[in-house]
Amino acid sequence: MKSINVWLSEYGECHQNPTNKKIHFICVPLIFFSIVGLLYSIKLTCVFGVETTLAHIMLVGVVIYYFVLSTPIAIGMILYSVFCLTLCYLIEQGVGHLFIVSALIFILAWITQFYGHNIEGKKPSFLKDIQFLLIGPAWIMSFLLKKLGFTI
Repeated sequence: MKSINVWLSEYGECHQNPTNKKIHFICVPLIFFSIVGLLYSIKLTCVFGVETTLAHIMLVGVVIYYFVLSTPIAIGMILYSVFCLTLCYLIEQGVGHLFIVSALIFILAWITQFYGHNIEGKKPSFLKDIQFLLIGPAWIMSFLLKKLGFTI
């Protein structure tokens, strides 16, 4: 398995253009949130009085993947995942149309990302390896963690 630094370096190769990088800094977290929202809309069973969704199950696997790559990134992604789950809950309680909101964010963010790759002149990394779909959020998180003084 590749190290986190190799993954981040390979991902960064397709994200050199400043405009494309800015687009990714906005759209990657939005896409992550929208996927959580779509999966949060799929209710499973109530375990010990706690409602479980497909998002909860998916995030356990995602966090394990991040822990294998980097503990600091995994901790950062846990915090962002909790934020996403909380936002999903609040949207469901308020607006009530989490699935529609998430689907719209997903579609608009991907259109914007493809626009960014058009500017960059390079194909999205996930076309090379599907794991890059999970590396994108880690790439964003690595920038945030480094800015805060953490080592990846």
